[in-house]
Amino acid sequence: MISVGIVGGTGYTGVELLRLLLRHPQAQVRVLTSRTEAGKPVADMFPSLRGHTDIEFSDLNLETLKQCDIVFFATPHGVAMKHAEELITAGTKVIDLAADFRLQNLDQFEKWYGMQHHCPTVLKESVYGLTELNREKIKQAQVIGNPGCYPTTVQLGLAPLLKSSSKLVNTQSIIIDAKSGVSGAGRKASLGMIYSENADNFKAYGVAGHRHHPEIVEALENISGLKGQFDHLIFVPHLVPMIRGMLSTIYVDLTEQGSQEDLQALYENFYKSERFVDVMPANSSPETRSVRGANELRIALYRPQPNKLIILVAQDNLVKGAAGQAVQNMNLMFGFDEAAGLNGIGLLP
Repeated sequence: MISVGIVGGTGYTGVELLRLLLRHPQAQVRVLTSRTEAGKPVADMFPSLRGHTDIEFSDLNLETLKQCDIVFFATPHGVAMKHAEELITAGTKVIDLAADFRLQNLDQFEKWYGMQHHCPTVLKESVYGLTELNREKIKQAQVIGNPGCYPTTVQLGLAPLLKSSSKLVNTQSIIIDAKSGVSGAGRKASLGMIYSENADNFKAYGVAGHRHHPEIVEALENISGLKGQFDHLIFVPHLVPMIRGMLSTIYVDLTEQGSQEDLQALYENFYKSERFVDVMPANSSPETRSVRGANELRIALYRPQPNKLIILVAQDNLVKGAAGQAVQNMNLMFGFDEAAGLNGIGLLP
């Protein structure tokens, strides 16, 4: 049994982490911090947890966190990097669900997040936590940068093509049309997030530039080994009037005239051993409600023209797109069954 700390327990990803870890057979949450709710039982804020835990929120205390085997940071960008070095020096592993350890390019980090990185040495040693693609490195890691939700869908949607021995894709013409529920914006008071602004509405945002764009480009370069080949990638996120869920539609130009059956087989073989990636039958349509509350990502392929491929990717942005993937990474770091605590089935309807 390992002891777990969660820094930032009042946000959506923090409480989702707690929900998943309460069912974990080999992990026990000992510390749950909040700057504003210290001393308050978590079940008072989140009634769904009544009867499942008696843990209370506490102030952030590094000496207490150092007693944990692992600490998750479900905090705004910039918090984890202030404490990661001291924690790992004490032997505590760190998983950050914000962006502090996602981008290796410091110039890009400072440009998109508007802050200087406090521990570039730790950043260089950290591992990008896209579980299905970095499994062996994650097993040895002390610090994990959990991927963003949109980048998870894009990388897993494109990885079979980009890792193919024959380069099947024109990397300069990829278009990503992505949609997310409002929980992706976090649990904070904001005019743009209130019900009357989002109900019966559908809008694009970050069209001129979004923080996940450089993360997507850097990750795809690492997957493919092709540096500077994704400069013209287009990524447009949209906000849809639902709480959970994410659907990315990825358009690619193919450079070879393979059959639909060949592409389907490529994806099925690539993910055949993956518990949490479901390659659906050809011409299927993955739905966000099919993965609601589950650590599942579903992919389907369409071939509308000989040189065009459409890849549909659906996930729950709070689970596979955040907390669930973080638990996958924790399981690898401690040698547990990768699916431990993550066998929940999607909620339908």
